[in-house]
Amino acid sequence: MRDNLAAGETRAVSPDEPSPELGSGEQPSGLERGLGLKEAVALNMIEIVGIGPFVVTSLVIKAMGGPQALVAWIAGAVLATLDAFVWSELGAAMPRAGGTYVFLREAYGPGRWGRLMSFLFVWQTFVQAPLSIASASIGFASYAAYLHPLSTFEAKAVSGGLVLFLVVLLYRRITTIGKISVLLWTGVVGTLLWLIWGGASHFNAKMAFDFPPGAFSLSSVWFAGLGAAMVKTVYSYWGYYNICHLGGEIRDPEKNIPRGIFLSILGITVLYLAMQISILGVVPWREAQNSKFIVSTFVERLYGAHAAQAATWMVLWVALASVFSVLLGYSRVPYSAALDGNFFPVFGRLHPTKHFPHVSLLALGGLAFLFSVTLKLETAIAGILAMRLLVQFIGQAVGVILLRRRWGSERLPFKMWLYPVPAVLTVFGWAWLFWQTGSARKWGLAEIALGALAFLIWARTMRQWPFLKEEEAKEPEGA
Repeated sequence: MRDNLAAGETRAVSPDEPSPELGSGEQPSGLERGLGLKEAVALNMIEIVGIGPFVVTSLVIKAMGGPQALVAWIAGAVLATLDAFVWSELGAAMPRAGGTYVFLREAYGPGRWGRLMSFLFVWQTFVQAPLSIASASIGFASYAAYLHPLSTFEAKAVSGGLVLFLVVLLYRRITTIGKISVLLWTGVVGTLLWLIWGGASHFNAKMAFDFPPGAFSLSSVWFAGLGAAMVKTVYSYWGYYNICHLGGEIRDPEKNIPRGIFLSILGITVLYLAMQISILGVVPWREAQNSKFIVSTFVERLYGAHAAQAATWMVLWVALASVFSVLLGYSRVPYSAALDGNFFPVFGRLHPTKHFPHVSLLALGGLAFLFSVTLKLETAIAGILAMRLLVQFIGQAVGVILLRRRWGSERLPFKMWLYPVPAVLTVFGWAWLFWQTGSARKWGLAEIALGALAFLIWARTMRQWPFLKEEEAKEPEGA
């Protein structure tokens, strides 16, 4: 069954037919397609960078035990690139608000298993999306302590206050949001380029590549270290898909979504590797692995204390930009599910004059505020990966193969290279990384189990699959 909110009535859908709106060139949701390629790349890149590379750099060096930490950054980029083929193929074919929600629904069948998979993603969104926002805001507060020591209460006030400020900033039309995103992106790229230039002009190659004995002995211990490091680097790369959640607001999405994804990953990979090498060429890795403020320490070593304070302010700008982009993208997910009749209808409401899903934005912002004042950063990072990898990332990689079998490749505006190799490698890569999340795995599995139970209760209440009789699930003649 699919609820038509505008008409206030329910229409039966065959379990295997594509959702009707996907065959239409029109935008059924009322959202405005106001974002071009420039804004798409900007929104992706500011979400990717965030606070991640500034707070996990030292953790990655410690996990790998030396400059070979660069391997973890390269491996993260390779995995992101493989996964980009999955997101690009799905995003170009289904440019609608909600991204993964729509992808899972269609790939697994909108009348049957797709209902469960898409519901699980929305269920997860109300935990992992606020966790992602909270992790960036907590990192923001942690870095702010370099400028002025903060008590526990003050740190929580800063992280929570950032979330509230960004909810206010996002409470406006998408065309205005696009302009703000470009401004934030300018600051993000400018910060990274300044750090890279500083390191390049004071670079010590002997220090940067001071590998300890056994740095590349490929033992089980080495791969365990790589796994622990990649949990951090992949977290720092995530965000290259953000524009898929805004698919209903992207102009010429069949071209701009794939281009935006790959341009974002390419640009960020170059910037990340250059920044990591620059830091290692200025701060000895044995010192860097224990630094809480690695970028500030790096700039202080180059230019002194005043410059380090300026660099800290720029890092805070980057963190603010990341939370802005994350909250923007995820606010479209409950909205899309509500339009589809697979979530509470209140989340399908648009602001009467600004035309954005304000209820969804306020709900996720409220949960993010709660998490930002109660959790620790490393707990948030591990929890994010454990919850998202199975349903969202592995689910999509398997889903794109199922979708090709159901739809055929002729319906796909973008087709991944060497199909199905990128999708298969992505499944193995994400499965291995899920195992590396350690004790957080049980929380991810528990969340899926609770989500499945919630789905069954919801489906039973709404008389939807799997509690719908076979003859009721079929499309009525003449419909």
